[in-house]
Amino acid sequence: MKIFETKKIEELDAYTIKHEPIQSIDLMERAAMGIVNALKRFYSHSNRFVIFAGPGNNGGDALAVARLLFNEGYEIYTYLFNPQDKLSKDCAENREKLTKLKGIFFSEVINSFVPPQFKPEDVIIDGLFGAGLTRPLSGGFAHVVNYINQCAQEVISIDVPSGLFGENNLTNNSEYIIQAKRTFTFQFPKLAFLFSENAKYVGDITIIDIHLHPDILEKSKSNIFFTERKDIVPLLKKRERFSHKGSYGHALLIAGQKGKIGAALLAGKSTLRSGAGLLTMHLPASAYTIVQTALPEAMNSYDTEENMLTTLPDLSPFSAVAIGPGTGTSEQSFYVLEMLLQNIKVPLIIDADGLNLLALHPHLQEIIPENTILTPHPKEFDRLFGEHKCAYERHLRALSIAQTKKIYIILKGAYSAIYTPDGECYFNSSGNPGMATAGSGDALTGILLGFLSQGYTPKDTALLGVYLHGLAGDIAKRQYSEEAMITSDIIESMGEAFSLLRNFV
Repeated sequence: MKIFETKKIEELDAYTIKHEPIQSIDLMERAAMGIVNALKRFYSHSNRFVIFAGPGNNGGDALAVARLLFNEGYEIYTYLFNPQDKLSKDCAENREKLTKLKGIFFSEVINSFVPPQFKPEDVIIDGLFGAGLTRPLSGGFAHVVNYINQCAQEVISIDVPSGLFGENNLTNNSEYIIQAKRTFTFQFPKLAFLFSENAKYVGDITIIDIHLHPDILEKSKSNIFFTERKDIVPLLKKRERFSHKGSYGHALLIAGQKGKIGAALLAGKSTLRSGAGLLTMHLPASAYTIVQTALPEAMNSYDTEENMLTTLPDLSPFSAVAIGPGTGTSEQSFYVLEMLLQNIKVPLIIDADGLNLLALHPHLQEIIPENTILTPHPKEFDRLFGEHKCAYERHLRALSIAQTKKIYIILKGAYSAIYTPDGECYFNSSGNPGMATAGSGDALTGILLGFLSQGYTPKDTALLGVYLHGLAGDIAKRQYSEEAMITSDIIESMGEAFSLLRNFV
């Protein structure tokens, strides 16, 4: 799914209106019906809806939602804020339709606002401003936003939480942005929804397909995407009947130090679970008994040192390499990474302490091979490439670095983002907060190594690996809950995740 900047949305709407063809008021009706159908899935007739509409088309959507909900038998209180006594054409038309209904409460606020008396079961619908906002809210609308945010009732935002900019909110006034429990957004998520600092405004996201014209969606270019299961399934290769373990690559995992052999085990097990034919783990000598017992399917190469890594094995047998989980950042680990970067001739993944070593020794960044995959979380990214004021700024920096260095960056988070050397960014849709648990990143590294060793391209490896990791986490959540889930549960859920991908229709 393409993600478009908010300034592009008006063009998409206009093309749909002209070429479907459809009247703009009817497209608004379609959008409102999508909102109503979504609301009916979450709320019953015991809920009363208190609707706050603004003077533009977002307000028009809200007024149409009010009318449709009322016709469905819900109790509705609607406030239209129109201090300039000027409405958009479609908002005005929906006002006329609404005021013709008998028994509905409607108040048009021009000079003064008398707040409603809320009930505990009330739901507030925010339709003040939509995606086109370019300046922080002020004056009366800022006060209305403050009032809504201070209410105890759940808040649902239509398309965009009022006050939030669609992309960069660095210059915005966070005090005057609606804090929604849910946002029902049209056609695709807005870029700002996918950044951590905006989570408290956006809440849970539901995408409402309003059937914008497929031709304009197809031919309009974007370098930002939101990956869904249907995008991932075609990337998965078929395993041939007469294949053997050598058909699926030989992975090398360089990991572990004393006290952190668990990271190596988690990464190793997920490497094999993701389909690698063979796995060799290069480990400190003290890991011998642990790994031979816990992961007998892996072959092992042991360092001469008991508790840390100081050497590299012969790299020639391997089809892909990953380094970093639990290796530590000692001078000896630095030497191992440096030797690897100087000698590797196969695809590479650098994670965890490997990234920390790159940050401690910046000159190593100059010899990272093209198409290498880096897997930082935001703090690791900032240690590598400098501090960033917000996630949007970090996003732009990641786009630039991936292109300049010709590498892949997986910036981990709630919507992990994959940045490519071609200047594209793919936000991932799978996963849940239960995956914020020790070792989850090690499991992702192993999954990526498994795909990369099988001959998947770095791009497909990143897309598949990140999505499968999240999908396995979603499966584990069903059994263990977000709170009780541990990384081993994610790894054990990978089989069902593969089955869901294979059987997706």
